[in-house]
Amino acid sequence: MLHGHGDDGYMHGKEIAADFSTNVWHAGEPEGLKDYVWKKWNAVNKYPEVVAESLSKKIAAHHGVSEGQILVNNGSTESIYLIAQLFAGRRTTILTPSFSEYEDACHIFGHELRFLPWSEAMELPQLQADLVFICNPNNPTGKVFADLVFWVKRSPGCLFVIDEAFIDFTIGVDSAIPLLEKFKNVIVLRSLTKAYAIPGLRLGYVVAQEDLIRELMAIRQPWTVNTLAQAAGEFIFDQYEQIQLPVAQILLDKNDLVRQLQSNDAIVTEDSATHFFLCKTLVRNAGQLKQFLLDKHGILIRDAGNFRNLTRQHFRVATLNPGKNSLLINALEEWKELYY
Repeated sequence: MLHGHGDDGYMHGKEIAADFSTNVWHAGEPEGLKDYVWKKWNAVNKYPEVVAESLSKKIAAHHGVSEGQILVNNGSTESIYLIAQLFAGRRTTILTPSFSEYEDACHIFGHELRFLPWSEAMELPQLQADLVFICNPNNPTGKVFADLVFWVKRSPGCLFVIDEAFIDFTIGVDSAIPLLEKFKNVIVLRSLTKAYAIPGLRLGYVVAQEDLIRELMAIRQPWTVNTLAQAAGEFIFDQYEQIQLPVAQILLDKNDLVRQLQSNDAIVTEDSATHFFLCKTLVRNAGQLKQFLLDKHGILIRDAGNFRNLTRQHFRVATLNPGKNSLLINALEEWKELYY
């Protein structure tokens, strides 16, 4: 899907006062990252490392795995499309609602698709699939899948692709990366663009068994990760302990925003373990609400009506700072007064 994601303010030709549509960390990149990357500018006169070898070493050391278990990519989207290409034509299950690129990538490479609603997946059904895509924590719901170990164990013939793009925005949620020590049917996707606010640089990586990484490496293009993105990644892992998100405060701000929205009779909020969450408007639809907020208040939300298994009333909100959160609360009160 080339269009239809969040953070599409550039398409509207309006000044955005508050962008709740993107689930990237709102406070911007870590202190010092921009200066570090800028100092690397002269390196763009040469080709970057072909497969980001130096950054791969740092990531492997960070996770305590071998360098051969890491594949650095141009954001998680490249990782998703490479996996879909490697397993072209296979039987694939996608937990829904979820990130649209899983489905789009699988369609391109001729997968036989089945969609499993999140609520049914929590019952851990027997899988008739070669491949399963799970976003954990899930986008757009923010929910966490708690019983992955059991499901992986009982389905050894199925490869579990676990996308952890938003795990940095949770507390008490364990990564699936340690499962690689015991299970061969796990592949983990990680993103560096959300928590470190660098989506424009495009940077993510895959952690998997070495033989699977070799297969992915054999079909990837060279130089997909540019020099400045590699520099950003090196900074992140060199400074890792000093630049982590204030997750406890982020979730406190999220809970406060949700609490205030719950007093609005025209809006229903849904539970989430992350900084973003789903809502429903009980009047009109989310597309109309998005246009109202944009035109009247310069506020952008994510119309979630194009997620499989959601409705035209659903929209996603990512928590911003308390001042901007108040702008949304007040604007939605106006929406209620006008239409509820």
